[in-house]
Amino acid sequence: MQTRIGAAIGSGIGGLGLIEENHSSLVNGGPRKISPFFVPSTIVNMVGRTSDHHVLVCVGQVSLSRPRVLQACTTSARPRASSPMAMPIAMVAGGAEKASTPLGVGGFGAARALSTRNDNPQAASRPWDKDRDGFVLGDGAGMVVLEEYEHAKKRGAQKSTPRIVGFGMSSDAYHMTSPPEDGAGAALAMVNAIRDAGIEPGQIGYVNAHGTSTPAGDKAEAQAVKSVFGDAASRVLVSSTKSMTGHLLGAAGAVESIYSILALRDQAVPPTINLDNPDEGCDLDFVPHEARQVSGMEYTLCNSFGFGGTNGSLIFKKV
Repeated sequence: MQTRIGAAIGSGIGGLGLIEENHSSLVNGGPRKISPFFVPSTIVNMVGRTSDHHVLVCVGQVSLSRPRVLQACTTSARPRASSPMAMPIAMVAGGAEKASTPLGVGGFGAARALSTRNDNPQAASRPWDKDRDGFVLGDGAGMVVLEEYEHAKKRGAQKSTPRIVGFGMSSDAYHMTSPPEDGAGAALAMVNAIRDAGIEPGQIGYVNAHGTSTPAGDKAEAQAVKSVFGDAASRVLVSSTKSMTGHLLGAAGAVESIYSILALRDQAVPPTINLDNPDEGCDLDFVPHEARQVSGMEYTLCNSFGFGGTNGSLIFKKV
């Protein structure tokens, strides 16, 4: 049984800080000052290999290791979706990211992706607000254990743990950093996930949106939700937890999947903070300022979209 447990961990940028440190060592002391661990530590798929090692230490042996699929900010959503396809028993899946280095902040700043509200950073991340001007870079990690349902029941796992029932992806290839205005790529990912789950859009009670607080991205996602949900769009709750965590890049999908799971378990929807004046066209129920208690919510949907037009959506079901 131990040989049927594995890990699938993603990262968008990987060891950016180590690259900076070793470049400084090279400039100041020459090549002999570069760490012998530099190359293996900065290979992005090493985060997964390291996680495999820790799983091995815990359970004795690991035989399943999924490829590290790098898809910008959708990276950590992909392992959770693809892992069950090769998961006889269980997989540890998720993502980790630390890009808040001088090069990381400078690079995203040069791309004009970051908020410049430096005098009031607590209010800088404000998805769908008229005054939003970019995202706030965050560091973090999120991991979940995916387990085959019958095996989980047999060992007496908590019955309240939600299940992944739908997954959808798309690639709009519209622009390096911006989505199409109509959100067509995002909409297709959601449609594919809903179809995979075998449900109707109106059955979804909450959408954990990608919602990065960028002028173009937020409007496009709002439009995508409207096109997918139709008449039900006015009833579904939509929020961006990035308003509180900042944008975790390759770890965002993992952390936000956990929010989506907890929303089902606790029947409580996290808020979108700093949403004081909704922008034109951003007229959904974005759960402003405070979390909202609900009842009877059976499905949640989690969106992760990345630079280059990669889009992923996951659907979770309350058990």
